[in-house]
Amino acid sequence: MIRFLTAGESHGKALTTIIEGFPSNLKIGIGYINFHLKRRQAGYGRGLRMKIETDTAGILSGIRFQKTLGSPISLMIKNKDWDNWVEKMTSDKRLAKVEKITIPRPGHADLVGISKYNFDDIRNSIERSSARETAARVAACSIARRFLEEFGISIGSFVESIGGVYPKSNFALNLFNNNLPKNFTGWSLSGQSDKSEVKALDKEHEEKIINKIKLAKKKGDTLGGTFYVVATGVPVGLGSFVHYDTRLDAEIARSVMSINAVKAVSIGTGFEAAEKFGSESHDEIILKGNALTRKTNRAGGIEGGISTGLPIVVRAAMKPIATLMSPIESVDLHTMQHVDARRERSDFVAVPACAVIAESMLAWSLAKYFIEKFGGDSIEETKDNYKSYTEKLNKRINKNFKKL
Repeated sequence: MIRFLTAGESHGKALTTIIEGFPSNLKIGIGYINFHLKRRQAGYGRGLRMKIETDTAGILSGIRFQKTLGSPISLMIKNKDWDNWVEKMTSDKRLAKVEKITIPRPGHADLVGISKYNFDDIRNSIERSSARETAARVAACSIARRFLEEFGISIGSFVESIGGVYPKSNFALNLFNNNLPKNFTGWSLSGQSDKSEVKALDKEHEEKIINKIKLAKKKGDTLGGTFYVVATGVPVGLGSFVHYDTRLDAEIARSVMSINAVKAVSIGTGFEAAEKFGSESHDEIILKGNALTRKTNRAGGIEGGISTGLPIVVRAAMKPIATLMSPIESVDLHTMQHVDARRERSDFVAVPACAVIAESMLAWSLAKYFIEKFGGDSIEETKDNYKSYTEKLNKRINKNFKKL
């Protein structure tokens, strides 16, 4: 089993993460991790923090000469803004009088946080519930992404909509109809969408989204949106229908839903499947060469909690960011009077960044189930196990049914 743990506050000294369970001899350099950290910070509509922080990770343990040792990997991302927050965030004795925050923002973890943890200062809720924590997640999950690449598994994403602005031609239909470009991979999808400031797949769509974001900025408002994450090269057989907590789709939904501000996750055609006949929803099984596959991929690469071998297609919805420059109503907990919610430095839109974070979380879920199935203390052993399984898969099916 693999696992990771993150620590750190939004305006603390640093974010840290410890990653455990990956085999030895996996090649990975710090440049690879920093590349994906940079992708997380991109996108039109991001706030001032992205100009202050240029996220780069430092490797503290678990990697030697750009290869994993099989021991826990620890990474650190320093917060460059720390010098401006020492008095407010020190772990030592209070150095100066610090104003307590008493006005919660609707839609954020401010009020529920102080209620749960018995705080008298909302700052204590803000710091850990901030989406800044996802930088550590992207760093940790870069190990998983790099691991999957050794087996031809590739992950990418694109933004479907922001603020209700959808494209004229939705690429998701190509995913569901198995009508994909030659040599298509998950990463080739991101290769295209990353060229756009909003991770859109066509210029006209990008321009309409940017105009909507400009309107939100002018109003002091924020926007959410929807995005797709796609994994290609995933083998048949990850996950299980035997127990509720071993189903691959359940794991992916939990993983992506854990991202700040994500309010809905679906696999394949998702909610649309509920509106169609079964004949329009399920994927017919066909023979392609000597292998069994499906005509379409409306199931999004998962049936019965198990991967089918087709691209895994995940759609998620992110709500608008809770901090508004033109605030909505709240209550000052000090005076118990109605007031406008407070402002906190924030983005106007973070849907493109959320898509990159979701790529990372999908990579983690797939790596978790992959290692559970194929094991191995070294990457070489894992590759041997995987090769044996894939070579024998179709032969085993044919042999079993020829007996009948």
